[in-house]
Amino acid sequence: MKMTPRLVLGGSLIIFSSVLGIVVILPWLTIPEQPSESFRARTALEEEGRQIYVNNGCMYCHTQFVRNIDWAEGALRVARSGDYVADRPNLVGTERTGPDLSQQGGEHPDDWHMAHFTNPRFTRPESVMPSWTFLGPEKIKALTAYVQSLGFKDADQRTLRQKEWKPQAITAYEAGPDAIIRWLHANVAPGWATVTNPYPTTAPDLARGHRIYESFCIGCHGPVGDGMGEAEPYLYPPPLNFTLLKGRGITGGILYYQIMNGITGTGMPYFKMDLESAKIWDVGNYIATTFIGESDAGKGARGIAAANETASAVVKPGGGQ
Repeated sequence: MKMTPRLVLGGSLIIFSSVLGIVVILPWLTIPEQPSESFRARTALEEEGRQIYVNNGCMYCHTQFVRNIDWAEGALRVARSGDYVADRPNLVGTERTGPDLSQQGGEHPDDWHMAHFTNPRFTRPESVMPSWTFLGPEKIKALTAYVQSLGFKDADQRTLRQKEWKPQAITAYEAGPDAIIRWLHANVAPGWATVTNPYPTTAPDLARGHRIYESFCIGCHGPVGDGMGEAEPYLYPPPLNFTLLKGRGITGGILYYQIMNGITGTGMPYFKMDLESAKIWDVGNYIATTFIGESDAGKGARGIAAANETASAVVKPGGGQ
């Protein structure tokens, strides 16, 4: 077949028309413009924050959609076409340099976002996101309102939960160290308080725990675990001073539960989507050993040792070492 200009032009038009029909016209004709079950209209402050989001190109690094194949990443909800009926322009985005934001609302309290937008390394030490300090407090407040709206009615429920727990956390903190620790321990799910860290302390475990602490925790709790990290001026109640836990009945199970589940209403997020089980035990043991000076690692009942445990840490069948 001879490639004539007419053939090239005709073939190009056929390909363009096919793509246009499949990608634009077919969805336009078949996807209903009906609000999803979670949709609600945004407030004026949320719309102002959305415009700041648009103006600063946040969609170049963040998506706002979740597909079925994203469930393995810890997604809360698969996106629906009705989630976007009010979006002009649409901010779905395609690049996930940063996390997907489609359900970000209520994941953190407002003061966490203030610290995060001021300098993302304050809350996520290894973040590559730029600082947004130049926006100023009022624009950061509006941007936070927009981010807190992502997820609509589902986000509203999460935000309400943050607001319900924050006054309790503040009251306990302002009552003094004993009160805040009693409150924290009292809100650990039953059974966890008596669980010990199942893995004996070894140099590799502590090294991994140290690395995890630097990757996720140091911005709030600080390099010496006293709660005086760079995010501290923005958070209230402030991050926990781990050194206060000495002699107050801390267990590996309590640390694990609070790292896994977070402390809603405070700047302490949950890490159950970021860290697998072994890493939570490791960072908990690092905190217990380094900052608290008390660790129950490996002191409880043991079952079958994991295949990767060192020989010195393995309990042999029958209870021998």
